[in-house]
Amino acid sequence: MTLFFAFIALLAGIVLVGVTYGFARNNLLEDEYTSAKQQAFVNADEVRTQLTVDPLGIGGYFDDVLRTAPSGFAVLSSAEPDAPRAASDQLHPVSDFPERLVDAVRAGKSGIQNANIDGTDYATVGVFIAEYNTGYFEAVPLDETESTLNAVLTALALGAAGTLLLATLFGLATSRRLLRPLSQVADAAEEIASGGLDTRLEPESDPDLDRLAASFNEMADAVQTRIEREARFASDVSHEMRSPITALTAAVEVLDARRDDLPDRTQQALEVVVGQVRRFDSMVIDLLELARLDAGATDLNLELLDMPDLIGRIAGRYGETDLPIVIGSGSPQEVTLDKVRFERILGNLLENAHNHGGGALRIELQPAGAAMVQLAVEDGGPGVAQSERDRIFERFARGSAARHRIGTGLGLALVAEHSAAMGGRAWVEERVGGGARFVVELPVEASQ
Repeated sequence: MTLFFAFIALLAGIVLVGVTYGFARNNLLEDEYTSAKQQAFVNADEVRTQLTVDPLGIGGYFDDVLRTAPSGFAVLSSAEPDAPRAASDQLHPVSDFPERLVDAVRAGKSGIQNANIDGTDYATVGVFIAEYNTGYFEAVPLDETESTLNAVLTALALGAAGTLLLATLFGLATSRRLLRPLSQVADAAEEIASGGLDTRLEPESDPDLDRLAASFNEMADAVQTRIEREARFASDVSHEMRSPITALTAAVEVLDARRDDLPDRTQQALEVVVGQVRRFDSMVIDLLELARLDAGATDLNLELLDMPDLIGRIAGRYGETDLPIVIGSGSPQEVTLDKVRFERILGNLLENAHNHGGGALRIELQPAGAAMVQLAVEDGGPGVAQSERDRIFERFARGSAARHRIGTGLGLALVAEHSAAMGGRAWVEERVGGGARFVVELPVEASQ
């Protein structure tokens, strides 16, 4: 919109300057030509009188009496050999005048023509004196007219530039005023998308804009209500399922303890039931945890942690006692971090590597700029396709290589949620040599 206003102002300025300058130039030159013709005819009449009274003294008359414009000059010329000749400026003979004008005067006509003589513009007038078959030529300089035209053009250009600037500023102010509500809507939509469901627009004084704000707020209310209802539903369902799942798990564990007393086919069925019940129990626990994260019911509990020791203990808890742990140069030994969330993140990454990547190959901790660390778990499995690397952190999402394997599909979602809650982020990349490399970047406070 700003460029549109600037373009319109520029176009209008060019047209206005062109028309105004052309009109002023035509008028000034017309006045100059009229004045030059009148003065030339008056002077020609005086020359005619002088030729009648004293033909031989015409030269002195040109030198002392004839009045031409300042910096102008006049020439008396005839085609007859013995006719008197004279000039008010001996530097400019009749040959300096336009050839067409000279020919017209010698043919018995009078006229006026613009000419450039020695780099200066002149209005040249030719008058035929019939009694003596002589032509009187006078040149009137146009430098004052050109100066006036240059001043007019400069003033018009400055006016056009000022108009362009004002139009651009007006367009900028107008566009900002018109687009401000849209910017506010975009900002509010971004805040809602990032989790700020209570974001709303302020009422506007303009009726149309106020309608837009009211419609957006109504939409945001509906979205918030629906999301909160779905979150409560998931939380309620998970909570209500917790009790029967606990009872079912206890009953299955009792049966599993007496596995040897059952027939072989029953043992096989019991094994399937035990595995699915445990998986179901794990899924319910994960869903409850995600519901708490969605509701913002969990706070950060920061404490000072020895990172190498904590990583080793978590790995041992998940059966990875011999797993190499690489601590990068510059990594802080002790940091302030939420221990429970960190254990959940690393534990889920180790479980993911065990279930889908054939087991973790190593754990790596590296510094990542000021007050940031990167935790990476590498595996030697099939890896994650490029097209699935963002989607794999969604809930119940599975990579194509792990579609038919065990797991709830919530482990990596919990990794992403806990990382975001701590102010970090999680992603997956290809491991050098094959496999996947899951990376979590977290803000930390190093111990002094």
